[in-house]
Amino acid sequence: MAKKGGLGRGFESLIPTNLVEEAFDPTRKEDAEVSKLIEVSVDDVVRDEGQPRKSFTETSLKELAESIKEHGVLQPIVVTKKGKKYQIVAGERRWRASKMAGLETVPVIVRTISDQNKLEVMIVENVQREDINPIELATAYAKLKNQFNLTYEQIGEKVGKSGGSIVNTMRLLKLPEEAKKAMQEHNLMEGPMRPLISADPEVVREILPKMIEEGWPARKVERYIAERKKKSSATAVKTNGFLKEEKKLGEKYGVEVRIRGRSVTLSAKNDEAFKELLGKL
Repeated sequence: MAKKGGLGRGFESLIPTNLVEEAFDPTRKEDAEVSKLIEVSVDDVVRDEGQPRKSFTETSLKELAESIKEHGVLQPIVVTKKGKKYQIVAGERRWRASKMAGLETVPVIVRTISDQNKLEVMIVENVQREDINPIELATAYAKLKNQFNLTYEQIGEKVGKSGGSIVNTMRLLKLPEEAKKAMQEHNLMEGPMRPLISADPEVVREILPKMIEEGWPARKVERYIAERKKKSSATAVKTNGFLKEEKKLGEKYGVEVRIRGRSVTLSAKNDEAFKELLGKL
């Protein structure tokens, strides 16, 4: 198993690598050719004891379990046959959450080691295509990371790029769905799209048509977002004449306070803070 390292765990919060969306996966056809998708008993799936990740936070597992109860397992677990069992290659968190959700069976992709190697080569070949769209490229990188446990640096070595370049491209997966579709349909480039990763959804919807029609460069997109944010901040300060009161109440109760018109809203960060707030009121 490849060890984590290099760019550090902090980058995990920037990139949603737990889901490879089929619509943007440039190697789904090859995957289907070398893999077998079946439903198996959740008890017939076993973890790989050599997997470096040993702990999973209870809160995130519960959240994923709730999502699985409602939507099912959206991304199959990748396994290899081991005797009568199926050993996990990628997707242990999904497997644990599925058990927590009470599922009797889970979808798995069964691969042999030779299939793994074959598919890895296919993905790398697709990544090196000149006509590949950046969002498809990001999806292919995520597939290499998720299903082969490669680090950013190892992916970079395989495709002739730096680990930092891999991270930047994979961050495109945080874009709203409409932005990702626009990249694919209108062949939008990576540079101008990066500023939209952290932009408000409303701003993304507002700016996308302009980018498509006028071919805005990254600098123009950044300037537009900055000016939009500046105007919004000025408007918020102008319309809120209770900033001092909000700050005073916030410090008193240890929560975020908003005063709008004749209403006061107190927002706790978590259940523990909410219970503490109720005790103070």
